[in-house]
Parts: sequence; C-alpha cells; structure tokens
Amino acid sequence: MLNNLTDTEEGDGGAQSQGDSNPKESSPFINSSDAAAEKSQQYDGKNMALFEEEMDTSPMVSSLLSSLANYSNLPQGSKEHEEAENNEAESSRKKPVKAPQLGTLMGVYLPCIQNIFGVILFLRMTWLVGIGGVIGTFVIVFMCCTTTMLTAISMSAIATNGVVPAGGSYYMISRSLGPEFGGAVGICFYLGTTYAGAMYILGAIELLLIYIVPKAAIFPLEGLEGAEAEAALLNNMRVYGTILLTSMATVVFVGVKYVNKLALVFLACVILSILAVYAGVIKTAVDPPVFPVCILGNRTLVWKTFDVCAKTMESANGTVTTQLWRMFCDSPFLNATCDRYFMDNNVTEVQGIPGVTSGILAENLFGTYYEKGDLIAKTNMNSMEEIDDPLTNANRYVLADITSFFTLLVGIYFPSVTGIMAGSNRSGDLRDAQKSIPVGTIAAITTTSLVYMSSVVLFGACIEGVVLRDKFGEGVHGNLVIGTLAWPSPWVIVIGSFFSTCGAGLQSLTGAPRLLQAIAKDNIVPALRIFGHGKANGEPTWSLLLTACICETGILIASLDAVAPILSMFFLMCYMFVNLACALQTLLRTPNWRPRFKFYHWTLSFLGMSLCLTLMFLCSWYYAIVAMVIASSIYKYIEFAGAEKEWGDGIRGLSLSAARYALMRLEEGPPHTKNWRPQLLVLVSTDGEQNVEQPRLFSLTNQLKAGKGLTIVGTALEGTYLANHEQVQRAEQALRKLMETEKVKGFCQVTVSSNLRDATSHLLQVSGLGGLKHNAVLVSWPRNWKQGDEHQTCRNFIELVRETTTAHLALLVPKNISAFPSNGERFTEGHIDVWWIVHDGGMLMLLPFLLRQHKVWRKCKMRIFTVAQLDDNSIQMKKDLTTFLYHLRIDAMVEVVEMHDSDISAYTYEKTLVMEQRSQMLKQINLTKNEREREIQSITDSSRGSIRRKNPAAVTTQLSVTEEPPAASKEEKPEEESKSASSPVSTPAQVQLIHDNTTPASPATPATPLTPGEAAQSPGEQVQMTWTEKCDGEPAKPPGAAAPQGIKDIKDIFNMKPEWENLNQFNVRRMHTALKLNEVILKKSSEAKLVLLNMPGPPRNRTGDENYMEFLEVLTEGLNRVLLVRGGGREVITIYS
Repeated sequence: MLNNLTDTEEGDGGAQSQGDSNPKESSPFINSSDAAAEKSQQYDGKNMALFEEEMDTSPMVSSLLSSLANYSNLPQGSKEHEEAENNEAESSRKKPVKAPQLGTLMGVYLPCIQNIFGVILFLRMTWLVGIGGVIGTFVIVFMCCTTTMLTAISMSAIATNGVVPAGGSYYMISRSLGPEFGGAVGICFYLGTTYAGAMYILGAIELLLIYIVPKAAIFPLEGLEGAEAEAALLNNMRVYGTILLTSMATVVFVGVKYVNKLALVFLACVILSILAVYAGVIKTAVDPPVFPVCILGNRTLVWKTFDVCAKTMESANGTVTTQLWRMFCDSPFLNATCDRYFMDNNVTEVQGIPGVTSGILAENLFGTYYEKGDLIAKTNMNSMEEIDDPLTNANRYVLADITSFFTLLVGIYFPSVTGIMAGSNRSGDLRDAQKSIPVGTIAAITTTSLVYMSSVVLFGACIEGVVLRDKFGEGVHGNLVIGTLAWPSPWVIVIGSFFSTCGAGLQSLTGAPRLLQAIAKDNIVPALRIFGHGKANGEPTWSLLLTACICETGILIASLDAVAPILSMFFLMCYMFVNLACALQTLLRTPNWRPRFKFYHWTLSFLGMSLCLTLMFLCSWYYAIVAMVIASSIYKYIEFAGAEKEWGDGIRGLSLSAARYALMRLEEGPPHTKNWRPQLLVLVSTDGEQNVEQPRLFSLTNQLKAGKGLTIVGTALEGTYLANHEQVQRAEQALRKLMETEKVKGFCQVTVSSNLRDATSHLLQVSGLGGLKHNAVLVSWPRNWKQGDEHQTCRNFIELVRETTTAHLALLVPKNISAFPSNGERFTEGHIDVWWIVHDGGMLMLLPFLLRQHKVWRKCKMRIFTVAQLDDNSIQMKKDLTTFLYHLRIDAMVEVVEMHDSDISAYTYEKTLVMEQRSQMLKQINLTKNEREREIQSITDSSRGSIRRKNPAAVTTQLSVTEEPPAASKEEKPEEESKSASSPVSTPAQVQLIHDNTTPASPATPATPLTPGEAAQSPGEQVQMTWTEKCDGEPAKPPGAAAPQGIKDIKDIFNMKPEWENLNQFNVRRMHTALKLNEVILKKSSEAKLVLLNMPGPPRNRTGDENYMEFLEVLTEGLNRVLLVRGGGREVITIYS
C-alpha cells in the first residue's frame, strides 16, 4: 500500500500516476482492468472518499473477494493467452464456470492406482523375483516405493502451497525452480510420459503375440533358433506396435472424451486382475493348480511340441518312445542315436506352482543371474554332463534372452511405480485439491507398495524357481507365468492386463501432448511455440503428432526391457527436481511458503532427491548421463534463447539467500591480498539527452575485468529526484544499453543532487553493499579544464581525488580516453610501459597483467621502468626488481632510468611563473570590475617596488634543485601557498580567461640557462592573457576608455623581468620534477601503446588546485594514452601462493 500511495500521491510525480500504465497483475487478487469502468459503482456513496486516489491500483475488498470467488484454475501459460482472448471472446468469459466435483477417491486415488499398476506387474514381476530372488527384489521394490513416497510428500507440500492450475509436476517445478529448470524437467517429464506410452504398447503387443494369438505373427518363429528367432520377434513387435500406435493416436485425435469414458473400464480390468492373483494365491494353499514343468537333468524344457514329460511309455505293445524322444533322437526306435545329454540324464516332472505352504520360498530367497543364452536350470538337481561338451538342441531348452544383473532389474522395475503425478495433473478438476492431492496420492502409493511387496513374497512362496525365471512361460505350455497363479483362469490375467495396458498407453498419448502444449504456451522454449496451437477446441494436434513420432522411436527399439530404463531416467529426474523444489523452499523459508500439508521436512526431500539420483545411476549410468546432458542442454537453451519469466521461483530466492550469506561473510573482515581484485566504480558523465559522453570508458572497464570483480557504473545528475525522475530512468537505460553493448557485467546507479559535486560524492560513499563495495574508481581526465567555463569541472575532479584518498580507494584516470582502443581492436605488437616511481600497493603491476588477459592487449609486452636517484645503485635495483617480478609470476622487461640531480632550468622557472600568474588571474574571475582593477594595480605596484628595491646584478638565474625555500619547513609549505593568494569574492560577473601556453618557451633548450636579457623577454612572448567581461550581454569596452592606468599596469606585468626569487620554491621543484620525468618518459615510451604511471596527490589545501592540474599536464604532455594510477593505501599483489 505504501508503494501505491507513493506512486499516486503526486499528480505528475511519475509514470506510475496513470492507472493504465501498470501492467496487469497475473493473479486473481488484483484485477485492475475493470477498475476505471466500475469507479463510480465502487466508491460513490460508500464513504470511501479517503481512498479514491488509490482505486486504480488497490481494489475494494468486496471486489477482491468477488474475483476470488469467480477464479478458476487455469492451465499454466494460459494467463498470457487469456489476455488476448478476452478481447475476442468477451461473451464466453462471462459464462458461469462449472464447479469441479471430483473428490479424493475418483479424482486422485483411483487415477493414481490405474497409472501405477501397469505392464511391469503382469509381464515382468515374476521374472524379477526369479532372477533377483525374494530378498533382492524386495530391496528393489522397497527402494523404488520409498522414493515415490518421499516424492509424494514433497509434491503434496508444493501442491498445497497455493492454487496449482492444471499441469501437475511441470507447473510445480517451473514455478518453484524457475523457467530454466521447469522447462528442462518439463520436457524430460514429457519424454518420460511419451516413452511410457511406447512401453505400454510394446507390452500389449507382447501379450497379443505370445499369449493370446501367437499365430498372428507376420514373421513366424517356428523353426528359428537364436538370433533369427529374436530378430523375428522384434520385427513382429515393430510392425504391430506401429499399427497399434497409429490406432491409439487416431482415437486420441478424434476425441479425448472417449478415452476418459473408457478409463473406468481399464481401471476395473486392473483391479480384477490383481484380485484374481490374490485369489489364486489363497487357492494354492488348499488346492494348488496343476502346471507341471518338464526338466531334463536340471535343464528346463520348452513344453510345446511334446505331450508327456517322459522318454518312453509302457503300452500294451511294450515300451514305446514319446514325442520328447523324437526331439532328441534321430528315429523313434529305442536303438536310435540320441543326444548325449538326453541319454545321460533323466526326465523329471516338477510342479510349477507347488503352493504357498510348500516351503519353496527358501529356494527362491536368493537371486540367480544369467548371461544371455544361458540355460534356465533348477539349482537343487544334479546333472550329468561333460564340461567340454557343446550345447546341442538349444532350442529345446528354456534360455535366458538377456544378460541380467541387479541394476538392470532396478531399471526395468522402476516404471511400475511411476504415475504418482496423476492426481496433481487433475488438480483443476478437484473439489478441494489441497486436501485431495496429499491424501489420495499417499494412499495410492501405500496401496500399490503393499501390493508390490506382498507380490514379491507371495510369488516366491508359490511358484517354482525355474518357472519364475522363465520370462515368457515356455516351460508351462506358453502360459503367462502370473496367469498360471490366477484364479479362476489364466485368461483373466491375460485379457485384463491386455486391456489395462492399452488403456495406460491411451492415457500416456493423451497426457503427453497436453504437457508439451502447456510448455509451449508458457513461451519459455522458442523452438516449441508451434506446438502450443491445436484444433479449434484446444486439442493439441501438433503436439500429438510429435508425441506419436517420439513414441515410434521407442517402438522401433521393440524391447520392453530396453525401453523401461529410458523412461525410468526421465521420471527419476522429474522426481528428483520435485524433491529439490520442496527442500529449497523449506530451507529458504520464503514468506510465501505456507503449505497446508504439514507432514514434510527438508531432510525427507533431500533423502528422496538422493535416492532418485542413486537410482538413476543404478538403472543405467550411460542413460543417466544422456538424460542429464539433454536436461542441461535444454536448460542452457532456455537460459540464452528463452523468454524472460519472473515466477517468484526458488532459484531466485536461493540467489538472494546465497548473496546475503556471501555479503555477511565479506563483512567479517577485509579481503586478503591474494583475494584482492579491482572492484570498479566507473564514473561517467551524460549530456542533456542522458547519453554517455565517454563510451570508451566502458571498453576500458571491460578490458580490466579479467579480475572478475564488481563493476558499478555511476553517473550524477543535478537537480531534485522528483523533478528529474524521467531523466534518471533514461540515464539508467542508456547506461544499461551501453554496458550490454560493451559486454560490461555489473550494475548501474544514477544519483541526483543539488549539485554535481555532491552527487558524485554520494555515489562514492553509498555505492555497493556491505562487503561488496568498490575499491577502485575509474574516471576520465577532464579534457577542457583550462577553459573558464570548465573551472568547476576541474575543481570537482580534484575534490574526487581527495575523497578517494580519504576513503582509501584506488584511482584510475585515463587521459585522452578517446584514443584508447575499443573491444574490437587488436594490438598485434607493442608495449605496455609501467613507470614505477613510488610504491602504492602494487596496482601498477597488477593492472597491466589484467589488461593482457584481454584479447585487445594480449600481444603487447610489458615493460617496467623505475627511477634511480644519485645515491641509488641502479645495477642492484634492476637485479632486485627482476627477482621481485619473478616471485610475482609476472613476465616483464625491466629498466632502471637514472635521473641525476640537475640545475633548474630557466624554462622551469618560466613555466612556474606562467602557472602562478594564471592561478592568480583565475582567482579574480568572480571580482567586480573596480575590485579587479585595484587587485591588478596592487600586483603591479608590488612587482615594481620589488624591482627597485633589489640590485639587478644580485638576481641569479640558476638555483640548485636541492635548495629549500628560506625559513620554510616541509609543514609550512602549504601555508606559503595560502598566504600568497588572495581570497576570492563572489560576484555575478562572469569573466572568461583565455590562456595560451602553446608558444615555445625560448629558442634555447629547457636545460640551457638564459641570460637576463633573454629571460626578460620570454614571459611576454610566452603568455597572452585577455580579460573579457560578459555582464548582461554588453560588449567589452575599449581598454583605453575603461581604465587606461590599469591597462598600462597590466602591460607592465607582461613586459617586465620576472622575480624568480619570489616564486614559490615548492612549485618550482614540482615543476622541475614534472618536466624532467616527462622528458625521460617521452624518450623511453613515446611509441608505447599505453603508459601507466603514479599519479601524485593533490595539495593539502585548496589554493594550489590549478597548479596541481598544470603539474599533471606537464607530466603527461606528448603521450598518446596514459593511465594515471593512485593506490588505495593497501597491498594488492603478493609473492605468496
């Protein structure tokens, strides 16, 4: 409410004052679209005039409650489309919404039961028990059921934390973990559902061709052995699978309502089949069914082409051979030549289902794993065979069709526990979703887990081991193994499982396209936009077509055992992220995390997530890696190409929490030298249109960012924030746009104050947060500081230097920034020269190293110059510096430049005189006309009096550089400067000073002393100063008319011999240093691509500011690219690891 009051309090205070400028809130709580039309209805006569100003943004409670009452669960992604549809279908929007009526039983429990019980239970469960043993299979079932239960707990917490529109797991994950995770996991869930359809279709075809109508095979299996028989079976699966897929897709395309109507029929088939199995188990305790198994030695025989499990039979005519004899012998006679193994071993008929009370459970407790092609043998029976004998008549025995191992069993079994999302997928149809989803889902998982676990034990207790390990029931007359246990007939299971499998396939082909359509409508994956469209009634035609094509790839694999691990990967990844979402929301404790389901904990979610990850690699490590690569690719694709979505997701909350934690850690103390990196505050100026005036500063910033530190780009505006809010927004947009263009990653900040000096100071003080603050300031050199109208810019710059020094911040000042290279340029050769004059923490060493990490400067070599004084050992200095750089791991050439003490040249005195005269004149800018003339007159008179009082012959033209000013200590030097200046007086007059110092000093070289005669002429030749008055637009008066005596005195100033003894010796020495250093730098580094040198500090008082700028100008004169560096007072580079 405070924000709303602020937005509308001022009539013209900002862009938010218009109601239609606020974007429509994507929630049922604020609906401002009809607010303007209903203004009079809501407020007139209701004593609410106090709140009339807020009506556009804050609705009345009555309208809020009305919108909540009429709110319907919309599919994900439909909000954006709803706004467009509102304009086209206004009448349809006003139709009353039919209230959902489904309760927990019909809406959640039974759909979950139908989706969880599936093809694996009927076709592979007995085989899993036989191969893995009762204990091993129970462990697998318990692990998988525990995983789904923990996932259901996490899902219940998310589903009860507010309204979940129809869309189930995809909606929950995307809104909890963000569009990138949501899109990646949503597509994985879609692929899992699609391959589940392929698995169900393959299961239905397996039931059809092996157990129901084996004669229908297009590629007959009779007479084929080994690889040929396997290939024929797979081809049959492919042909019939494609036919069934086409039929199912057609049914789904014609109308989903038929699929939904048949859902109860399919569910009834599942329940009846399971009840038939339990009834058969009970019956085995009393009257076990007769399903004999014929065993030769210890090998299980395929019982298809013989009728009696015996070699010979006694008849009235004597002993006769059986059909089994003829299978292994070359003639039906007793003296025939037979298979050696057949002759050495006896034939035994054992009961396939001895019953639950037979004690067979003990034999089936432990697993028996086979290689492909191994014989299915009874473990406790003896066999007479030679180890070296080759296997003959292999097609007569039951063989292992695949190589089995524990992790394979996990991958094959896990799809039988998927389907727990069926309830949450129907959340839009539930009467009370927040109650029904947790209760129904957990109850369904509990029920199915009990059925699976009891099935493992009961199958092991009722069925003979060789029958359990016989995947296709070849040893029991080709019957479905679980069907042999069922009561009253095996056909109950066969027919029931066939229809339930077909129903599950139809459900997958119905749900998968809608999930893809929901992802496409969310518009987070640009490549999927076409799949968001469908028929006029909303049916996802294009999504169905893509689903059928992907499903066909699974059918072409043609093996149920090969397809099952694939969809296990995708489902496990989906469940893993559901657990992650719940754990993340719980740990972050976001204010909006208030689920009604209270029986959750983050440790349970992490355990579920860990189990999912473990099962993924248990099932198939290479499938797990492929699934992760697919999900990662989708994630990165959405991140770079997807639409920007802000869903208040947990990843954003995690980022906030991580940032808060990191900031708190940074507050614990200053970073170690090893962790120091330049955290830049880049100060730029903008023109009247808020466009950046120094865009190359951004290029230099990008080139310096090899340190991967913080970057804050700031600018200052003059005025008040209320009056300049739009300019602030434009300036921020301009900064962000330029940062994006120059690939500068960081933040921008615009500060408004009554004057630019204060605004810049505010930026310097408040930028950054906590321990993540800038430690270096990057600002360009003021180009036209000598011009009168830029005088304040010059003073602002010097104040900035002082403030950075006080704040212990490093300062980087690029001079002639327009000559610096852009990010697209490349230097193929050249040098970066460092002039290391004073040690300021190592910034001069670190900056070239960072620059050379960038492709612009990569080919440049680094050179370091240092200055040796008279009493320094330059050879030892070079050796020490080389060792120091070696320890710093920095490659650079080293050179020591010797600068011996020398006499101060006349040129130095003249430069100092010109500088001081200019400074004196600048102080008069704000004086009135009469005061200015009196001030000039006093300067002239004092100069003349000094000349008359002194003996001209006593004036020396040379002073030693070591000479100190008389009676002045180091601490008193600033006071000398302050005493020599008169205090400025403010007036409205504006006076422009034109100063030209481009004229050569004298024909002599700077190092050559001048004669008194030559020196007397040089100041007049070198300096021309003109006062031009601009008062109220009047033209300047002729000099003679204004003050002839004053002008005459000014002329005397420019033509007289200078009083070099009266010059401030402190300024003379500084000018001497600047000139000498500039001379040496030009000699050594005139061809360098970049020169870095120490930036001297400003004077302690403010009277010598102009002199300071002049010193820096002299120091850098003639250099193309210069980076002045001033350290922050701490070490930034270290030799230690």
